[in-house]
Amino acid sequence: MRTAAAILSFILAITILPAQSATAAVSAASLPGGRTTFVISQGHLKAASQQNWLRLGNYRFAANGTVSASMYLWWQRHPQARQRTGTVPDSSCSTKAGGKQSRPRTCEVLTAGGFTGAPDESRTGTYTMSGDVLTIRWKIAQKWTEQWYVRTSPDGKLARLDLKQSTLATNGYGYGSNAAISTRRAMSSVKAFPGSLRQDLRSWASGKLVTSDNQPFGLSSFRACSATTSCLTYLQPSSNSACKKEGGCPKYGGGTSANITSIQYYLTMISKSDRRDTLWHWCTCLAMERDEFCYTGNSHVKPLMQIIDDTGAFRGWVGAEASFSTGSRATDMLAVLRISDFR
Repeated sequence: MRTAAAILSFILAITILPAQSATAAVSAASLPGGRTTFVISQGHLKAASQQNWLRLGNYRFAANGTVSASMYLWWQRHPQARQRTGTVPDSSCSTKAGGKQSRPRTCEVLTAGGFTGAPDESRTGTYTMSGDVLTIRWKIAQKWTEQWYVRTSPDGKLARLDLKQSTLATNGYGYGSNAAISTRRAMSSVKAFPGSLRQDLRSWASGKLVTSDNQPFGLSSFRACSATTSCLTYLQPSSNSACKKEGGCPKYGGGTSANITSIQYYLTMISKSDRRDTLWHWCTCLAMERDEFCYTGNSHVKPLMQIIDDTGAFRGWVGAEASFSTGSRATDMLAVLRISDFR
């Protein structure tokens, strides 16, 4: 599979800037979209670079014009190995048989390195609103400003941030509400989501940038696990564009006599106390090529943060792919993405 995705970022020292005047603080007091808490995915993705980075986490805005960030970081300069989550789907939603089954294999779900622990970075800054444009100035050792367009969902329950410009990031997505960052929905509620989710993605792989917008995300195809209730699974029977002979499956993939193009998908909660989920997927044929049941190679690990609206309802995710290759940086798969009903 050549879908790409994710990265890291600069570990930036905090510096103290001069305090704002009372007048400036008052002018900054308008919350973006009237919301305090946003989940954010952003990255620096450039085709010619192998020092791309990604941040995933949350921004919290206060009415006094200050903002704080709590973020997970991935950076190509310091690649992190995939990490075990401790979640293994039970027999109701997975199989130990392998072969052509209707359920994916019983494998421990993996995620991006460090995502099961505490965030890597916290920083503070100030913000202002001018019309529908949010400007953030971070108090760090180098200049870092961001501008986002602020949009409100048709139902009035959710705000969206569309990146206008940034001195460091090239791409970004954000969604906010007045629900606390500790408010999240269980996988049973995720599975029961009644709307239609679609994905937008900006990815990097093999020195190439790819834009993929408005792709349907088949949440209804996922199977709930009766015992491992924190997990959903899906075995995609075939793929038109992935799992090919020339894509690393010379014996078993599409275009061979075996012609196995199925994909194993796992969607798992990382924490009960915040918005963290993760998506893990890989081509079945890749494991077969290595004579493995659970693939240990360059699988796709996509940490996610749930989008929760003002009523506490699930509305999708912002996320990233931080799939660092076990080989060279040239074969990393990196991306910034959103999966939502409000795009």
